[in-house]
Amino acid sequence: MPSTAASAAAAPLAIVDIGSNSVRLVAYEALTRAPTPLFNEKVLCGLGKGVATTGLLAPEAADKALAALRTFRALCRNMGIDDITVVATAATRDARNGAAFLEAAQDAIGVPAQLIGGAREAELAALGVASSFHKPDGIVGDLGGGSLELIELRKAKLRKGVSLPIGGLALSDLSKGSPKRALKIARDALKAAGPLDALRGRTFYAVGGTWRALARLHMHQRNYPLDVMHGYVIPGDEAEAFARLVERVDTNMLTAIGSVSAARRPLLSYGAVVLDEIIHQGRPRAIVVSAAGVREGLLFERLSTKRRDADPLIEAVEHYDALRARSPGHGHDLCGWTDAFMASADLDESEDERRLRHAACLLSDISWRAHPDYRAAQSLNIIANANLIGIDHAGRAFLALACAYRHANADDDGNASLRSLVSPRLLDRARILAAAMRIAFIMTAGQAGVLRRFPLACTRAAVSLTVAPAEADLVSDRVMNRLRQLARLIGREGAVLILK
Repeated sequence: MPSTAASAAAAPLAIVDIGSNSVRLVAYEALTRAPTPLFNEKVLCGLGKGVATTGLLAPEAADKALAALRTFRALCRNMGIDDITVVATAATRDARNGAAFLEAAQDAIGVPAQLIGGAREAELAALGVASSFHKPDGIVGDLGGGSLELIELRKAKLRKGVSLPIGGLALSDLSKGSPKRALKIARDALKAAGPLDALRGRTFYAVGGTWRALARLHMHQRNYPLDVMHGYVIPGDEAEAFARLVERVDTNMLTAIGSVSAARRPLLSYGAVVLDEIIHQGRPRAIVVSAAGVREGLLFERLSTKRRDADPLIEAVEHYDALRARSPGHGHDLCGWTDAFMASADLDESEDERRLRHAACLLSDISWRAHPDYRAAQSLNIIANANLIGIDHAGRAFLALACAYRHANADDDGNASLRSLVSPRLLDRARILAAAMRIAFIMTAGQAGVLRRFPLACTRAAVSLTVAPAEADLVSDRVMNRLRQLARLIGREGAVLILK
C-alpha cells in the first residue's frame, strides 16, 4: 500500500485562506490524493464588508484578520508545520489599501502571501471540486464575501472562468441591505456570465460557506439521514423554490435555523439571491454542495499527474485499513476474493459498483476493537460520517450498510433512513457482500494472507467454498450457516468442497 507508506513519511502542511468574509487555517496530515485535515479553524472577520462602496478594508476588520493570522502562526509552530501557503482573495485585491494590508498580513503569518486574481480563484475552486468528486462534470460556482467565481469543468478539464463582484458582503453593501435590490444586481451581473450558458441539464457545484449554510438549513428541514455536507444534492427545481423562500422571509424564523451559526445568517438571503438567479438563468439538473474549493485546489495542483489520477476514495480507505484493521492487508485479500466470487456468480457489476465493493472490503474491519454488540453500530456511524471524498451519499450509505451488515443481521438493522439513500440494487449488493465477508472473517480470523486458501465460487446450483483437507476443521456449523445465508441471497444452495 504505497499511499499509506507515503502518508506516514510525509510532513504536515497548512493552507491559510484570507477571504472576504472569513480567515481560515486548515492543517493537513500530508500532501496526498485524499488529504486528511489535522486542524481547521476560522475567524469571521468580514474583511470585505464595505469594500464595494468605500473601496477600503475597514480598520477593525483588518485588525481582526491580522490577529487571526498571528494566532495561526503560533498554531502552525506548535504543530511543527513549516510548509504554509497563504492566499488572499477578493477583498484584498479590490481594496485600495489591500497592498498595505497584504504586507502586514505577511508580517503577521511569517510567510509570503499570494494575492490571487479572480480567474485564478475560479481555477483553484474547480481544481478543488475535481479533486474531491468522482468524475465531476458541470459548472463550479465559488461564492465568497466579495465575489462569485464561475468556471466550467468538463471531464476533468477546465474552461475559462469568470469572477463577478456579487459576493454576499458585496451584495449587502451595494443593495443597501435589500435582497430585492440585490436580486437585480445579481441578475444584471450574471447575464454576461459565459459559464452559465453551458449549465442547462448539468450539475452546479456550489462552493463557499454561505451556500454550505443554505444547504445545511435545507438538510435539517427535511430531516436528512446524513449530516455530511460534501456531496449533498438538491434537485434544481427544489433548490430554486428553497432559495426564493429564504429570500423573502426572516431567516431567523425558518425551521432548523439553529443549524446555521448566527454569524452566517445575515448572508443567507444574499447567497439565496445569487443561487436563485443562477438556477433561473442556467437551469441546472441539480445543485451539489462541495466542501472542497480553493484550499483543496492548491493541494491538488501540487500533485504529479500520476497522483492526481489516483482514486481518492480507495486511497482514503486504504489508510483506514492500515490504521484500524486488526491485520492490515486482509482488506485487499477480500477485494481479490470477492472479485472471483462476483465473476463466478455472473452478477453484473459496473465500474462504480466495483470500486464501492473494494472500498467496503477495505473498511470491513475498522471496528474490531469495539465490543461485539456495538461493532455494527460503530461501523455504520464511522463510515457514514467519515471524511471521505470521491463518493456520493448513496455510495457512502452503501459502504456503511455493507460493513454494518458484516457484523449484524441485515434483515433487522433499524437503519431505514439510511437505506432510503441507496437503490434496491445497491442494497441487495450490500447484503450479498456482507454475507460473503461474514464467511471470510470466520474462516481467517481477519488475518491477511489466509483467504486465498478458501476460494468461494458459484455454479448454476450452488455457492461452493473449497477447503484443503488439513483445514477441514475450520468448516464449523457457523461457517455452514453463513454459507447457506449467502447462497439464499442469490438463489442457490451452499456447499463445501473438501479437496482430495
